[in-house]
Amino acid sequence: MDFKISDLLQKALRLEFLSAEEGLFLFEKAATAELMYVGNAIKQHHVPHNNVTWIIDRNSNTTNVCIANCKFCNFYRRPGHEESYITTIEEYKQKIEETFELGGEQLLLQGGHHPDLGLSYYVDLFKQLKRLYPNLKLHALGPPEIAHITKLEGSTHMEVLRALKVAGLDSLPGAGAEILDDRVRRLISKGKCGGQEWLDVMRAAHQLDITTSATMMFGHIETNIERMEHFVALRQVQSEKPAHAKGFLAFIPWPFMDEDTILKKIKRARNQCTGDEYVRMIAMSRIMLPNVVNIQASWLTVGKKTAQLCLHAGANDFGSIMIEENVVSAAGASFRFTADGIQKAILEAGFVPQLRNQQYEYRELPKNMKQQLLDKELMTVD
Repeated sequence: MDFKISDLLQKALRLEFLSAEEGLFLFEKAATAELMYVGNAIKQHHVPHNNVTWIIDRNSNTTNVCIANCKFCNFYRRPGHEESYITTIEEYKQKIEETFELGGEQLLLQGGHHPDLGLSYYVDLFKQLKRLYPNLKLHALGPPEIAHITKLEGSTHMEVLRALKVAGLDSLPGAGAEILDDRVRRLISKGKCGGQEWLDVMRAAHQLDITTSATMMFGHIETNIERMEHFVALRQVQSEKPAHAKGFLAFIPWPFMDEDTILKKIKRARNQCTGDEYVRMIAMSRIMLPNVVNIQASWLTVGKKTAQLCLHAGANDFGSIMIEENVVSAAGASFRFTADGIQKAILEAGFVPQLRNQQYEYRELPKNMKQQLLDKELMTVD
């Protein structure tokens, strides 16, 4: 490949689309400082201020029953397992009210591929939650779950998404992307939808003006070129979105968490992602996705210090304090932040923390939280 690093970096700075091969060359050949500089410059083009956003939400699960058999997941249980469950309305009420008390307004609601939970179950659930809590935001399910429900119903992605939107779905997470290459998916998540179907679900969501996010779980059995092709596929879907749609509001990459996973035992996959590699991937996210405004650093999987460095490499969002999170934690992610802690970490990195909602609109800090921060001298004063 007859590429020059300086030419490719200049192309990226012009917000031009790099090919997967050009991205691979940069990722493997450019210095970390060069990638960080360009990633940061592209971030400043999209978000020309010193704010770093964060959100208060709760990542709860509808059910842990799943027939997808992903080899990286310790969370799921087979149907009939003694530890299997379906969350009850009373349990949701407790979780939601606690989230509201802590200043949150959103439930990130996901679960397994339950063979008996079809569209009517989710429509009824969403309607009931919205009747009980009209101000609750539902950032729920994900393309693999939409694909699973569609298969159960013998329906279409569009029909399923339209029904869920009417029932109360506010936005669709980018869950289950892993690596959008079917060679990889056959080996690590054979029971999930293929890469093309994942992308097609997102196309349908964008047609319906449902905002979405996109993700990547890397550092297992994929190649570097497959990472770059993942970027290109997401970028293409984003470029196809209707003018009225926001499309992918954010991209979140995180390294494979390997603790006690079948993927580690059978495929000998290891989480060998260093802090430097993760920072480079954040920068490459900016470089390869010039049409996605927000890039989130996954502090849950890489920790505070690496995530702070990512804010200088292209990331402009620190994600959620995660009042509850069960899936990634089950594979070894153990980092945690309080509302105070996440804001302090952002300040320490040289930025101004800004609470947001799922649409990346700014929110005022709840009064009790604002007073706590004033007491601890964590707020900036104009």
